[in-house]
Amino acid sequence: MSYQSIQQLLKTSPVGTTVTVKGWVRTKRESKNATFIALNDGSTINTIQAVAERGPAEAGLLPEETLKLITTGACVAITGQLVESQGAGQSVEIKLESVHIYGPADPDKYPLQPKRHSLEFLREIAHLRPRTNTFSAILRIRHALAFAVHKYFNDNGFYYLHTPIITASDAEGAGEMFRVTTLSATKPPLTEEGKVDYSQDFFGRETNLTVSGQLEGELGALALGKVYTFGPTFRAENSNTTRHLAEFWMIEPEMAFYELEDNMNLAEDFVKTVIRYALQHCEDDLTFLDNRLKEEEKSKKKEEQSDLSLLEKLQFVISNEFVRLTYTDAIDILANSKPAKKKQFQYEVSWGVDLQSEHERYLVEKHFKKPVILTNYPRDIKAFYMKQDDAPATNERGETFGQTVRAMDVLFPGIGEIIGGSQREDDLDKLTTRMQEVGIDPEALWWYLDTRRFGSAPHAGFGLGFERLVLFVTGMGNIRDVIPFPRAPKQAEF
Repeated sequence: MSYQSIQQLLKTSPVGTTVTVKGWVRTKRESKNATFIALNDGSTINTIQAVAERGPAEAGLLPEETLKLITTGACVAITGQLVESQGAGQSVEIKLESVHIYGPADPDKYPLQPKRHSLEFLREIAHLRPRTNTFSAILRIRHALAFAVHKYFNDNGFYYLHTPIITASDAEGAGEMFRVTTLSATKPPLTEEGKVDYSQDFFGRETNLTVSGQLEGELGALALGKVYTFGPTFRAENSNTTRHLAEFWMIEPEMAFYELEDNMNLAEDFVKTVIRYALQHCEDDLTFLDNRLKEEEKSKKKEEQSDLSLLEKLQFVISNEFVRLTYTDAIDILANSKPAKKKQFQYEVSWGVDLQSEHERYLVEKHFKKPVILTNYPRDIKAFYMKQDDAPATNERGETFGQTVRAMDVLFPGIGEIIGGSQREDDLDKLTTRMQEVGIDPEALWWYLDTRRFGSAPHAGFGLGFERLVLFVTGMGNIRDVIPFPRAPKQAEF
């Protein structure tokens, strides 16, 4: 049975023709003379209404026993004539002639009833939540953003590099990794010292799920020029916040011959381009989520309400040039701000601290009223691979602080940091010394150091958590709601 998607049908609206659509019943209501069925197939947030006249089967109408099986959640194929709609809210509807029921849904047990469900409840039925308006919209936007990521890098001469998911290195030095092993969980082989003997494991050494593809990405960049990774990463951080997942997707470009300024230019152009793509190709879904967020804002206290709607926030990013300033200058601004002087910040501000979301959002939303890129962070709060600046940081008053690195963080409204990156240290001696300072054995990363031994070059890159981007674009408040099946502490059911 040939059929059209509802998205295609609503675009072309061939009134007077016989059409077939297939999908899931969202709602069903009945009047004295007709039954009204709202059908959705996932191709669009919009439903199409099918109208079935009620009456005896001998008159060519659907029998009552068939209509009773068409309940919320049922999967059906509907055939009929496309006519101009008599009701409000849609331009066309289907005058139902026949229906095929693929799978009925018991109305007493189907959990998605035509009412508003809490996001917490929907996380408990993650296998069904894509059928709701909110989550179908999120998943379509997620697809569009993923496509835009690949398109952007392809159009700009990057090569897609598949970095390993199983690794023996810890790119971040955090140590919070998921172990990969085939050894017995109850009786693993032991060394003479009583430790697990990983030499007898599958890979002959201790291995884990990757936290980042960056180090391998650098290897690719120092051969191909410009590469990017886009794949799953894993962190065994016991965090139940609305901003963390144990399994998430990372976008990590690495570019040979790029310095800090080049890196900032790329990051700004990249994020503007992919957000612009979503605005152009997901208008209906973003409008729905924008209206949803406006309704949510009404229930908040006035001081907690956002100054920008979702669509305004997205326009805010793509229409403004990003402000660029050093971490040292940002600390000056924050330390002299009203919230700091009135002790309204939860976390105190001083040179050397890692900025919190409240500080980042103040810079973006209150002080500059533009997206911000902070650069040249203190060396001690950043990763070992970041290129060291030649001189300590100095502010406008001539005060001197500690050693900094050529790092950059991109800050957005409502979310704070969305991109983190740096120019990479290309000096072998400096990199080796820094690794030793933070407790990383240079011998364990001999292959990484080889790129500094043989044809080293200036290079840079950044990382963007894909779910963090989807979170921003959709306006959702919890990162577990922008990935189909979230993985978090005590959460791996689906």
